[in-house]
Amino acid sequence: MKIGAIIQARMGSTRLSGKVMKQIMGKTVLSHVIERVKQSKLIEDIVIATTVHERDNNIEAEALKCGLSVFRGSEDDVLSRYYYAAKQHNTDVIIRITSDCPVIDPIVIDEIISCYLEGQYDLVTNAGSDLTQRTYPRGLDTEVFSFKALEDAFVNAKEKYQSEHVTPYIYEQSHKIYYFKNDVDYSRYRLTLDTKEDFELISEIYKRMYKGRHDFYLNDIIELFEREPNLFNINAHIEQKKIN
Repeated sequence: MKIGAIIQARMGSTRLSGKVMKQIMGKTVLSHVIERVKQSKLIEDIVIATTVHERDNNIEAEALKCGLSVFRGSEDDVLSRYYYAAKQHNTDVIIRITSDCPVIDPIVIDEIISCYLEGQYDLVTNAGSDLTQRTYPRGLDTEVFSFKALEDAFVNAKEKYQSEHVTPYIYEQSHKIYYFKNDVDYSRYRLTLDTKEDFELISEIYKRMYKGRHDFYLNDIIELFEREPNLFNINAHIEQKKIN
């Protein structure tokens, strides 16, 4: 059984164009995400899934520079991009991660993978469609599901939003979804990268915590917020973009 992460990345963000290639402490956001995901002890393979659009050539170049494989597919049909990437790499268990999460936590990732492997679930997530179940900050979003579940969605999903966001069909059709929760609810924190305010916050976190090594994780960031509560206010007013 091959466990692989597929990280979706593209330049064409509507709110913060080119965000994954922005520089934080001398490295691109994408490279930071890759370095953190590489720390997972359970992930055997990492693929960057980008688009065939010419503007995403630099994403491919950055991924190759980081030693990863790249799959290029549809820009809008992200479900098909995931399906063909997983099929090409013979991935049995897929970990879905987005490239706008520069503080993604490999410890949390491995806990979610372990939960999936130990249970009888179609999908295990710390994010998901039911916002009342969220306890982790946005920016640590991890979904784990089987190739079988992905293939079922690829074959049967008919609505545009189902193909734009990869997993909605699984959430809607499966009765075996497990929402992985933290002991403390940190869902009020926003650690994803969608806006200039998000970028400002992430940059401030890195200035304080990144010394050339990715050795800071969720609990460290929470402790930072407790020491400097004003950091939280940088992007506290930002609303998450909704699925249409």
